[in-house]
Amino acid sequence: MFTKILIANRGEIACRVMVTARKMGIKTVAVYSEADRDARHVELADESVCIGPAPSRESYLVADKIIAACKQTGAQAVHPGYGFLSENEEFARRVEEEGITFIGPKNYSIAAMGDKIASKKLANEARVNTIPGWNDAIESAERAVAIARDIGYPVMIKASAGGGGKGLRVAFNDKEAFEGFTSCRNEARNSFGDDRVFIEKFVEEPRHIEIQVLGDSHGNVIYLNERECSIQRRHQKVIEEAPSPFISDATRKAMGEQAVALAKAVQYQSAGTVEFVVGKDQSFYFLEMNTRLQVEHPVTECITGLDLVELMIRVAAGEPLPLKQADVKRNGWAIECRINAEDPFRSFLPSTGRLVRFQPPKTSMWASDTGHLSGVRVDTGVQEGGEIPMFYDSMIAKLIVHGTDRNDAIAKMREALNGFVIRGVSSNIPFQAALLAHPKFVAGDFNTGFIAEHFAKGFHAADVPHDDPDFLAALAAYVHRRTLQRSAGISGQLRGHEFKVGEEFVVVRLGAGGRNERVPAKVTDFQAQSGSSVVEVAGKCYELCSKWHLGGARIRGTANGKAFTAQVERGADRNPLAVRITHDGARLDAIVLTPRAAELHALMPYKAPPDMSRFLLSPMPGLLVDVAVLPGQKVQAGERLAVIEAMKMENVLFAAADGVVGKVLASKGESLAVDQPILEFA
Repeated sequence: MFTKILIANRGEIACRVMVTARKMGIKTVAVYSEADRDARHVELADESVCIGPAPSRESYLVADKIIAACKQTGAQAVHPGYGFLSENEEFARRVEEEGITFIGPKNYSIAAMGDKIASKKLANEARVNTIPGWNDAIESAERAVAIARDIGYPVMIKASAGGGGKGLRVAFNDKEAFEGFTSCRNEARNSFGDDRVFIEKFVEEPRHIEIQVLGDSHGNVIYLNERECSIQRRHQKVIEEAPSPFISDATRKAMGEQAVALAKAVQYQSAGTVEFVVGKDQSFYFLEMNTRLQVEHPVTECITGLDLVELMIRVAAGEPLPLKQADVKRNGWAIECRINAEDPFRSFLPSTGRLVRFQPPKTSMWASDTGHLSGVRVDTGVQEGGEIPMFYDSMIAKLIVHGTDRNDAIAKMREALNGFVIRGVSSNIPFQAALLAHPKFVAGDFNTGFIAEHFAKGFHAADVPHDDPDFLAALAAYVHRRTLQRSAGISGQLRGHEFKVGEEFVVVRLGAGGRNERVPAKVTDFQAQSGSSVVEVAGKCYELCSKWHLGGARIRGTANGKAFTAQVERGADRNPLAVRITHDGARLDAIVLTPRAAELHALMPYKAPPDMSRFLLSPMPGLLVDVAVLPGQKVQAGERLAVIEAMKMENVLFAAADGVVGKVLASKGESLAVDQPILEFA
């Protein structure tokens, strides 16, 4: 067994590998860019080596620097995590040539599965179901149209070297096939340096289901059940679960056996994933094989009780698999939510900055301890006070729950999301909560088009209705009453003029454009020691009891005897009087006033925000990589104005209307804040 390994990655996956290595008594080496100098994975490691500037192409993607770090520290093996160099056959080969063990599959297995066209041919030879299509590179758009007609619409046009949703189009007619081929080819050339494109049948109402496989150097390969990954937004997974609520035991067995056959065909050693598209009739077809550990591997660990990272390390060290196919368990239900630094209310634009507060829910499961299941687990690479940089992907954490069945897992996940406090950057937690509450998701009735169908016009606060909106108002009144009680208890008050707290209040629900709603509330039977009160709102009575303390971001307690977890944020939207209550993804912004103060507040004129229509504003924090116009230049609607880079994505800003550029207010290479003006129109 190795005594020291280097993790050629960052963030949560680097931390995840380190936790298991520590359990095994193996020392770890972290590599980091200048932007990650104070990152959590650097703190967790026994040693660390700086490998260059912040951009990944100058640090985490430079194989020479990683190999040099191995030699410098005496690391005997490299775990690549996922992303970066994890599926780079050249890197795997070079590591092995330097006498260092690559904790992953052999370079020839990566090569065989890394090319989508070659991998489909291999799958056919291994008698794995493949989607009808044209598996050779197509030379022209006209030929693409002819092939699409032969296969039958709809078809999927895919770049051979594509990934992450790039180089992918669906065509329903000749025009879309012609244009899609051209777009895919250009996108693939620019993103991957490989413009080969192929076409296959598009499976309607498809599910994305993948099989986890595990192989060793002794010829043994097993499958560890499936993961359901159909909840996706723009081809990026959002929620994953295991097992799938859709497939039958017979389908599961058939998919597993085909995945094993493919892995054996490429002499696969390590953890890998064979991805399938599954039709509504449970017909399934091979998509691709990911020759690395998947982001969503924890859900498999929960239902099988196995530590996949430990098994990867043991296999790389030459040990045989410690279990046979018959030993693989399927216990309970697991769900994973990817918690990303993005603003769901602003078209999921990236959100970077400092984590002013980062308080995950209480955990009862840990990555390296498969003996404690049926609870909550958080895998993360960040900590409170840390920075979410603009240079890497947007993941803050992975929230994983394990329950006795699917309904239990959903309930645990909703409660865990309620208690996950993130301040300083926006997160997609409200969107995750909305998905988990959706009747179709709860029923297991969904496919890969679920988000596009149900959130076609984006995501808005109204998309998260609360089962009992008056409960949020009651909680706002309760929190306000607790705050006032503290003021009343301050010593040294002038006798006869002490601050007295009343019982009658008005909860002013703050609406857009000054359209507020006023709800009377009465808070009685307040008991400071037990934290209990009776709150009456709109004819409903809530007996609330909580040990919440002033300034706490999370409030736990009971409402009419039923446990709840919610979040409290004072000064919401820069309004010092406002309080924000968040529960089950729903949000209430309110001001709690005395009845007289509420009367006066109603007379206050609404102050509209300044008109910024003459400015092009940055929709996100990021790096301004290009300004495409000059002062005095006439522009037309749809014309390219600027490009902002954030979290490995380029975002192009276009003109919303015809106009003339007056001033350029930001320069190329400048770091921008949200809503910072870039241009002013004359």
